[in-house]
Amino acid sequence: MSAPPTTAKASPIRELTIRGIILGGLITLVFTAANVYLGLKVGLTFATSIPAAVISMAILRRFNNHSVVENNIVQTIASAAGTLSAIIFVLPGLIMIGFWSGFPYWTTAAVCAIGGILGVMYSIPLRRALVTGSDLPYPEGVAAAEVLKVGDDNADEASLEENQKGLKVILAGGLASAGFTLLAAMKAVAGGVTYPFKLFGGASMAGASLSLALIGVGHLVGVGVGIAMIVGLIISYGALLPIFSSDAVSAMSTNDDLGSIVGTTFSGEVRFIGAGAMAVAAVWTLLKIIAPIVKGIKESLQASKLCHNGAEVPLTERDIPFTIVIGTIIASMLPVGALLYLFVHASEIAHHTTTLIILSIVFVLLIGLIVASVCGYMAGLIGASNSPISGVGIIVVLASALLIKVVTGNEHETNAPALVAYTLFTSAVVFGIATISNDNLQDLKTGQLVGATPWKQQVALIIGVLFGSIIIPPVLQLMLTGFGFQGMEGAGPNALAAPQASLLSSVANGIFGNSLDWNLIGLGAAIGVGVIIVDEILKKATHGRFYLPPLAVGMGMYLPIALTLIVPIGAFIGLAYNKWSDKQSSPEFAKRMGTLLATGLIVGESLFGVLNAAIIGAVGTEDALAFFDFGALANILGIVVFTGATVVLYRWVKAKAS
Repeated sequence: MSAPPTTAKASPIRELTIRGIILGGLITLVFTAANVYLGLKVGLTFATSIPAAVISMAILRRFNNHSVVENNIVQTIASAAGTLSAIIFVLPGLIMIGFWSGFPYWTTAAVCAIGGILGVMYSIPLRRALVTGSDLPYPEGVAAAEVLKVGDDNADEASLEENQKGLKVILAGGLASAGFTLLAAMKAVAGGVTYPFKLFGGASMAGASLSLALIGVGHLVGVGVGIAMIVGLIISYGALLPIFSSDAVSAMSTNDDLGSIVGTTFSGEVRFIGAGAMAVAAVWTLLKIIAPIVKGIKESLQASKLCHNGAEVPLTERDIPFTIVIGTIIASMLPVGALLYLFVHASEIAHHTTTLIILSIVFVLLIGLIVASVCGYMAGLIGASNSPISGVGIIVVLASALLIKVVTGNEHETNAPALVAYTLFTSAVVFGIATISNDNLQDLKTGQLVGATPWKQQVALIIGVLFGSIIIPPVLQLMLTGFGFQGMEGAGPNALAAPQASLLSSVANGIFGNSLDWNLIGLGAAIGVGVIIVDEILKKATHGRFYLPPLAVGMGMYLPIALTLIVPIGAFIGLAYNKWSDKQSSPEFAKRMGTLLATGLIVGESLFGVLNAAIIGAVGTEDALAFFDFGALANILGIVVFTGATVVLYRWVKAKAS
């Protein structure tokens, strides 16, 4: 085999480029605006990394010297759109409680920017602990990397040939996934099915979101996480829902009320139990990963020292220097303090200004690190899009409100609105940390798989945060002016639901109004402790072969059944496919084809999500594409088409891979 020409060696690989920054910034602006609207309208946001990677490849391949790592930078910048926009889960609460009458531009932008930058900084030392030194699956990070690889036309001849086959598999999966989602949006088939029923004197529900993307996520995360989510699902829907809904079921007049009882009981009671279980599981997870985090910090410091002394450190091990990370975190506390001062100094609780600001800065510093670790771990388990970020929001609001209540004494009886507002504002900064760290490690996993330079990705994500911070305030104000939010004074019939903001506001109100049922959270915490004990016994008894990730169980309890059930089904399909692959003449190739199919399923639905968000925004209704009305028949058609598409796709890939 001949050596590569010297000219190829002399030509540096383009990575963090001006054209990549401009392209990533433009995609970020568009996707952020779409995500803010969609999140306020229906409580969901779409993942932007993969759509951004596809758009980037289509555009940059027209330029000379483009590379897979340059495309990776574009998707890294644009990924801020899908994550930072989750700040809408908190800030609209200030409007709902009447503390704000609009979204002040610079204050809102600063909250987004500072929280986002802190999220990047906190997650840098976590890279070595949770990405390079971990076996977490990172389904979306892997999917994005596969998209970038198959779109790389600078690869060698053998890789190009395999990439062409992989591209066809991704295309087939993407078309099927987007096509099914389009049919669901048109109401030709159901996008999900639910069936409430009586159980043990109460009510429960069977149901599933008919999402091929979730099948792909399940394939990538594996059966360990899938089984843990099923356990959480059984706890919530097999035990807790029947118990807590029994009184309502006994009092109902007709079975028509059953679905409403299930929905109300789950959102008002069971979900808080799930949040309690997640809180305990999160603390336990943090304790388990402290040692790897400390090790990662030491390795980061060593790498920085080596670079400073002129030693050669591999590009793939170069983070933003740890001294800059620490300096940025500490320096960020000055604008955080300024924002908090401007927020509180003219309010009814102004006499507590100094105490509250000091408390909040310490809270942001300490809770920020915990939240970044937990969110990064959750993203590794199930993906950034599917992480229950609102559950983390509940935990943050609970902790913040309790501390503020202790400091201010009995003032919650007279100054509750101001205390609730200050709680939400402080939580918004921490929530920015949570959303970005939830995404950053996913991006760094993608970078690891394509050979990117970590510090350049980290700079790119900061740039994405700044782009997102520019566009979020005016879009929020536009949504407020055009629609309003349900729960605010003067809200009209077309007001946006903003469900997560409403939930977190009610949590803060419940604490200061002494109406929050702590028994629910305590019960969840007790269940979380039980799951931890079972997990430890399982691992010791089976020498690590079997385990029950407590955080995945908590997510299974917290997330609705429609989301929870399909991921484990995808995990078992992936297990069956991989077992089949092991029997083939080229097992690794066969397994990669399965991974690429799962990737395509995620890509198709993500791209359609972008298109659908644009259509919804233009028309003003979430049923903009609803051209059919098949009633109950749509449920049957949905199940048949969904099952048929899954079977046909996997059989087709087997034929390609065998």
